[in-house]
This record gives sequence, C-alpha cells and structure tokens, in this order.
Amino acid sequence: MWSCIVVGVVMAALFLIFMNPILSLIGASSDTWDLSKTYLSIVACSGPFVLVSNCYANIIRAEGKAGKAMMGQLLGNLLNFILDPVMILGFGWNIAGAAIATVIGNLFGAGYYIFYFLRGKSILSINIKDFTLKDKVCSSVLVIGIPAALGSLLMSVSQIIINSQMAKYGDMAIAGMGVAMKVVIIAGMVCMGLGQGVQPLLGYLVGAKLWKRFNDVFQFSMIFSLILGVVLTAVCYLFANQIVSAFLTDVTAFDYTVSFARILLTTSFLFGVFYVLTNALQAMGQPRLHQLSI
Repeated sequence: MWSCIVVGVVMAALFLIFMNPILSLIGASSDTWDLSKTYLSIVACSGPFVLVSNCYANIIRAEGKAGKAMMGQLLGNLLNFILDPVMILGFGWNIAGAAIATVIGNLFGAGYYIFYFLRGKSILSINIKDFTLKDKVCSSVLVIGIPAALGSLLMSVSQIIINSQMAKYGDMAIAGMGVAMKVVIIAGMVCMGLGQGVQPLLGYLVGAKLWKRFNDVFQFSMIFSLILGVVLTAVCYLFANQIVSAFLTDVTAFDYTVSFARILLTTSFLFGVFYVLTNALQAMGQPRLHQLSI
C-alpha cells in the first residue's frame, strides 16, 4: 500500500515533467495538443489514488470479500459516469470537466477502501508503523507483481504505437480507434473481472493443496469464460453501430470506429480464457510462466 503511494507520486511527477514528449509520443496533433495537455495535467494528479484503489481492491478480494472490493471500484466508476455530463455540459468545463470528474471518481474509490481499513473491518493494517521489508516481503510482492504490471504496460505501449501511426490519418482516425477500444473493453472488462474473481479462490486451493478442487474450479472457469467471451463479443459485434453512436456523431469518425471495432472484436472472445489463465498462473506462484504468457 505504501509502495503504491510512493510509485503513484513519482509517476504523477514524471507525467507532469515530461508532458510534452509524452503528448508527442501518443500522437497528439496541433488541434488536440492543448486539450490533451489539460486533461493529462489534471488526471496525472490522481495517480496515487488509482494505485491505492487497485491495491486495496486486490487485497480485500484476497481476504475473501469480493463484494467489498467490487463496491469501491463501482463507486469510483459510477461517480465518474455521473459527474462527466455535469462538469462537461452543466458547468461548461469541457475537457477539464472530464478530467476533474475522473480525479474525483478515483479519489472517492480510494477513500472508500481507506475508510474500510480505518474502521478495522480488515484483519490487515495500513498503519505506517507496521511497514516492513523483512522476511522477503518486497521480493515476494515484486516477483508476482512485475509480470502482472508488464501486461498493463505492454497494452499501454501498444496503444501509444497505434495512436502514433493513426496520427498520419488525422484526428478522426485517432478518435475512431479510441472509441473502438472502448467497445472492445465492454467485453474485456467483464472477462477481466472473472479472471480476477477466480484468482484468490485458486490461490486458497493451491495453499491448501486441494488439487482436485483446484482442477474443478479451473476447468469450470475456463469453459465459462470462453462462453462469456463468445457471447459478449457477438453482442458487441452485432450492435457495434448502436454502441458507437452513443459516443460519436461525426460521420467520418463513426465509420472509422465501426470498422476498427469489428476488426478488434475478432479475437476478443478469447479475453476470458486469457485472463483466467494469467490469474491462475499468479495464484500458483508461477511468475515466469505468467510473464511468458504476456
């Protein structure tokens, strides 16, 4: 938890210091430069809250309280969803309003988890006096955490490369790819939640050496995740026009988005299988295999 705060502060500072090179790298044009800079400058400040929120959600899920873990994430996302139109249209803050809504959502999400621990609802402590690096605490966390972090990092790098290439075709192409990724995320986030949900259960079974039960849970999760991925992908593919219309009105960007989304959806039915496999490897304490899967 305390490492997340330190890393969050450092990353926020790096984003602010190297703002211009980052914007160039992700493909911001002269027309979108000021808007991108405004958004990133504000959102960067919520870095520590994002990391704390994700850290606590996983810790609480590992305690067997998946409902509590989900509530914090729902609170942040729902608040962001509600505040977006209020601050963008109601207050007339435009892109700055969207960024502020994101920061408030992240802040409240992290606040929910912090309040949960301060109330003593957990068997764990977040008190600084209990912080330690003894007994290989740091190495144990990093050996599992670094491969998992690489997955998110590589996805971000992939998106940066795509945006930089799309910049050659204009802002509408970049906007189209951005919205197309959101369409795919509809299927991806649900499947990711399934993978994260099964991870602590598999971890408990590995620790207790209940291998038959482990195999039963793992096989069920694989089959269910594949079915779920196929269904969600089919829904997103068939209703791509309707989903995209909720985000875009520009005809050029709309056509780009529908085309991009349907291409990206051709492999999204495997999201569930991928997330179950990677989380199972983490639960088994096999970081090298997890890293290879990424």
